[in-house]
Amino acid sequence: MKFFFCYLSEQKRYLISYLCFCLILFISFLLYRLPLKAVIYPVLLCSVLGGIFFLEGFFRTLKKHRKLSSLSGLPAGLTEEELPAFPCITDADYHQLICELCEEQKRLTNHMEAKYSNMADYYTAWAHQIKTPISSMRLHLQNEDSALSRVLSMDLGRIEQYVEMVLMFVRLDSETTDYVFRSCDLDTLIKQSVKRFSGEFILKKLSLTYEALGISIVTDEKWLSFVIEQVLSNALKYTQSGGITIRLEQPCVLCIEDTGIGIAKEDLPRIFEKGYTGYNGRSYRKSSGIGLYLCKRICNNLGHPIMADSTPGGGTAIRINLEQKKIETE
Repeated sequence: MKFFFCYLSEQKRYLISYLCFCLILFISFLLYRLPLKAVIYPVLLCSVLGGIFFLEGFFRTLKKHRKLSSLSGLPAGLTEEELPAFPCITDADYHQLICELCEEQKRLTNHMEAKYSNMADYYTAWAHQIKTPISSMRLHLQNEDSALSRVLSMDLGRIEQYVEMVLMFVRLDSETTDYVFRSCDLDTLIKQSVKRFSGEFILKKLSLTYEALGISIVTDEKWLSFVIEQVLSNALKYTQSGGITIRLEQPCVLCIEDTGIGIAKEDLPRIFEKGYTGYNGRSYRKSSGIGLYLCKRICNNLGHPIMADSTPGGGTAIRINLEQKKIETE
């Protein structure tokens, strides 16, 4: 009904013109003192024919409207065959303009995809190439045991982590993201992650409270390991004294809690946004705002909700819900 009134409003110019013509005929017949019946019959006949044309135009416009409405939810890459017919000159001009815009959209999309693909290939190649000198440096440092070598090993571990972040960032939006869901031991993942930061625990004299959790979960081992390592890295980065606790909360929630500087209350809702560092991140100038963003994206893809709870000066607790719906394991 709303469409009918809209169409009626569009046709009001023609309706008013028709009424004006009828009025002119009536006035002309009155002035010449002619029988009004002679004009009533032509007017009625014209009204019937006009009503038929009006309804035909209404249903034709309604069909076109429904076709365009069905196309509104489709991607921008429409083809000329998918658009309805446009009989009048103005509609044909709009049709041509839409086709040109679609072609331009396709060209820009192809250009951006090619640009992104080149960038992803470059950073992937860079990340793999830089691993060679990093491995060489680690081999050299393993032959020494001094305060300097331990500090350099810790810094080298940070570099390795940042390189891994680059790879994960590039792979996250890739169409070939290699998620492999299977049953894996949670303790194995945690121990591997803790071992990677063992030197930093020792150097900063931080305690680790952790007991075997004794559960298996269905997840992607590689991607979840990255999340755990990133959370541990943040905990170590912002904890100067005390320690880190890793525990399992019921029903199946992994909690990694530290005694660090914490997160301001106004910053807490936004810590998983890309590029957001918050007050403490700007103060310490150690945060890029990418790590937790990647964790959030990965956890969403894995089906593991991630949450944060923190008190300024009282530490931060990151919780990862590892409950999963039934998934066929490999």
